Order: sequence, then C-alpha cells, then structure tokens
Amino acid sequence: MKKRIAIFASGSGSNAQKIMEHFKRSTEAEVVLVLTNNAQAYVLQRADNFEIPSHIFTRQEFYETDDIIRMLKTLQVDLIVLAGFLWLVPQTLLAAFPNKIINLHPALLPKYGGKGMYGDNVHKAVLANGEEESGITIHFANAQFDEGEIIHQSKFKIEPGDNLEMVKFKVQQLEHQHFPKVIENLLKKMKS
Repeated sequence: MKKRIAIFASGSGSNAQKIMEHFKRSTEAEVVLVLTNNAQAYVLQRADNFEIPSHIFTRQEFYETDDIIRMLKTLQVDLIVLAGFLWLVPQTLLAAFPNKIINLHPALLPKYGGKGMYGDNVHKAVLANGEEESGITIHFANAQFDEGEIIHQSKFKIEPGDNLEMVKFKVQQLEHQHFPKVIENLLKKMKS
C-alpha cells in the first residue's frame, strides 16, 4: 500500500506543488489531502490542479476539536508535511501523530526560528545580521516553533550584494530541490 501524505499550507503553496509533482507518479507514496487555515490560499488551486482533495479549517476547529485528527486518521495518513503553515501544531495532533509531522523552515536552525520567524521576516533578519550563509532546515514538529529534531539542512553562501529577493530565491531553490526527496526518504524508513 502507498504511504499517504497530508500537506498543511497557509499561502501560495509552491513547496506543496513540488511535493504533489514529486509523488504524482510514485508507486511508493501519494498526497491524499491538502489542508489550509486560509480560504484565499493559492495552495487550494494547486491542490485542485492535481485533483487532490482540500480542507479549509478555522482556528476553533484546529485547536478546540478533534475533527482534523479524525479526518487524518480516516484517510490513514502516514506523514503530515507542514509546507509554509504558520500556526503552532496543537498537542493533540502531535500526540496523535508522534514523529510523523515535519516542517520546513527557511533558515539554518536553531538560528532565526521561533514565533513570527517565517518568510521574509527570516530573510530580512539573516541579511540584517550580515550572515555569510543561510539555507533550509527540515525538522520534526513539536510543541514549540522550530525546535523539533533536525532531519536535514542544506545551505548556500550569501554573496556580497545579495538582496532580499536573491536570498529568497536561493532558499526556495533549496526547498524545491530537497523537501520532496527528504519526505521520500523518511517514508521509506517508516514501518508499514
């Protein structure tokens, strides 16, 4: 049986799309659901393009009910992927899927993690501090922002003259290159 992936995203969903593309023809795994907390998120259109069901949820549904856990269990989800998802994962979901929720962060953790550190906020902080390198971190989610066990890191050199757009572009290249492969490797290691 194919391993089953659910993706949580809050925005455009370019990483979600790369994951959907990667597993579209896979015999090993498939994306079975895309979930978002943002009814306007472009990730919904991307999911539709791949004919993958989606679910829009409210803060109340996410934090005060077990509806999402039930939905994921019903779909027999093996791995939950946070791809640009901005809310902290509730303890109930972490407990229901131990070591089965992973997150992508656009910097080299433990630097530049924590509440409010996402997207351009991260890249601006990296540039403001004159860092010589940045990159991506893929890690298990836990009860704190960006503090779970690190699975994978990739980095690049920040060249003199690199601006916000350039750093963002370099990070996104690494994300698109590595995230689907790391997910695939993780799924291979999981016991059926």
